[in-house]
Amino acid sequence: MACSPAAPDAPASADASAAAPSTAPAAPAAAPAAADASPSTLAYQRVNDTMHAGMGAGFTGDADVDFMRGMIPHHQGAIDMAHVVLEHGKDPEVRALAQQVIDAQEAEIAQMRQWLEARGQSTGAPADAHDGHDAHAHH
Repeated sequence: MACSPAAPDAPASADASAAAPSTAPAAPAAAPAAADASPSTLAYQRVNDTMHAGMGAGFTGDADVDFMRGMIPHHQGAIDMAHVVLEHGKDPEVRALAQQVIDAQEAEIAQMRQWLEARGQSTGAPADAHDGHDAHAHH
């Protein structure tokens, strides 16, 4: 339920005034306070924040370029999450899957970067692009 937007009949709360767009996932209902969070939770929170910042860092108006640029930080987030479980996780099946994620996502990031470079596009986040597009004009 934490990933679902609030139900339309949910009571209004003080947080409603700071509502995110309807496409944004809801914040976890019971996220532990930083002082109470485990090292893995803190690592996952950092990874998640970095990934989402990279994915929403501006758009060019070109669906193909924006997809590739948005997926690079998304895939990097998956890689970073996999590293967290390799550092903190204990289940052999989960650890094996994490390594498979790393291998697959690194290969896909390389493919995306190659695609962008072949078209003269920056491979960085759109807001950091220095490829002649004005990233600030897309607000």
